[in-house]
Amino acid sequence: MLGDAVRMMRMLPPASVHCIFADPPYNLQLRGELRRPDDSLVDGVDEDWDRFTDFAAYDAFTHEWLSECRRLLRKDGTIWVIGSYHNIFRIGAIMQELGFWILNDVVWRKANPMPNFRGRRFTNAHETMIWAARGRDARYRFNYQAMKALNDDVQMRSDWFIPLCTGAERLRNEHGLKLHPTQKPEALLHRVLVSSTSPGDIVLDPFLGTGTTAVVARRLSRHYIGIERHPAYVEAALGRVRRVRPAPHEGLATTPSKRDAVRVPFGSVVERGLLPAGTLLTDRTRRVRAMVVADGTIRAGTVQGSIHKVGAEVQNAPSCNGWTFWHFERDGAWVPIDVLRQE
Repeated sequence: MLGDAVRMMRMLPPASVHCIFADPPYNLQLRGELRRPDDSLVDGVDEDWDRFTDFAAYDAFTHEWLSECRRLLRKDGTIWVIGSYHNIFRIGAIMQELGFWILNDVVWRKANPMPNFRGRRFTNAHETMIWAARGRDARYRFNYQAMKALNDDVQMRSDWFIPLCTGAERLRNEHGLKLHPTQKPEALLHRVLVSSTSPGDIVLDPFLGTGTTAVVARRLSRHYIGIERHPAYVEAALGRVRRVRPAPHEGLATTPSKRDAVRVPFGSVVERGLLPAGTLLTDRTRRVRAMVVADGTIRAGTVQGSIHKVGAEVQNAPSCNGWTFWHFERDGAWVPIDVLRQE
């Protein structure tokens, strides 16, 4: 959608999007040119869309677009807002005032940050993303297992080491200059969307820029709504989106979390005849035996109870996952009863 973010958002129905990624103007307050030690000019952010008369004007703008975001966000949706030290603390305070519940502040640590040429401050090597639910008691989506899998099966931390947008991914104009000064890397949006959305969800970006959110959403088979007021950026975004093909369906399934798993009582397996009463169960080595009872319990000698309780008792262990411990015979092979839960 080509136009002002707030005006365009007001055209959308309430509670209609699953996730919002917002990369608003940072209000960098730059004064004059910024040059490198060799006197070459730094291609920084000096566009009109990043100019505000004072902090009060920026806060009013922030309050307005965030209010619309909260109206559009579903009760189970989440919002990501990225910024720098110039604006992220003001944004965070306003989000809390509006009723958003902050879940994490995620630090995007840049692998290749721009040096501090004046040498009067530390190099600004990171940006901060606020991830928030619509309210304190919201039941939001977090694909924990998918994030763990993405991180070599180690729990994903809140500091993300991802390079800046460079090379062929960086869009440039006919003069070879950056088309957009703050184009975000697709890797960053990939992680954001995989962590907090599912295929078919609707993602909104009220400050789309050159289309990174839309490109990644399309690739991951998420629906998207992008709003941008700069015609040249919109044209570039459309071109990028047209070149993207969604991943095949089988490539979109993420590692399910325990929260997402369907809960199936062992009794359901028994009453549906998948493991009739009297069926023999053994452990993987076939040294321990038990029998299925009609009420959904199992019996091993004098011990009777749930598949988990009896599994723990026969091993003299504090606990046991009975679904993976107990096996039954199928087509001449002993397989874990867990396959029946999936069926």
